[in-house]
Amino acid sequence: QVAFVESGGGLVQPGGSLRLSCVAFGFWFRDYHTAWFRQGPGNKREMVAAISNDQETFSYSDSVNGRFLISRDDAQKTTYLQMNALKPEDTAKYYCNSVRWGTERDPHSVYFDWGQGTQVTVSS
Repeated sequence: QVAFVESGGGLVQPGGSLRLSCVAFGFWFRDYHTAWFRQGPGNKREMVAAISNDQETFSYSDSVNGRFLISRDDAQKTTYLQMNALKPEDTAKYYCNSVRWGTERDPHSVYFDWGQGTQVTVSS
């Protein structure tokens, strides 16, 4: 059964850093592109970062470009999101999923069901 387990969220002050992890289960992880999405209170789910399966192509939303870094470890079936210079507007629940390149920004085009996510709260 396909599943994603996200972790690493928490409460952090503005300007701080967090590293999120997402472990995938139940499919051949290395064949798929992956992405991190987030959904804040009252907001639609949006893509923040994506990485191709060959780790040569990346995509970032304008709001996080230069602050967040996505990476993956195929042997561990894990996708990471290093988040630096966090802002209160980064407060959201963060999710990962496998995506199709070309529609990687569309949360309705992901391959699998969503996991539980991990909550990130940026506040002083």
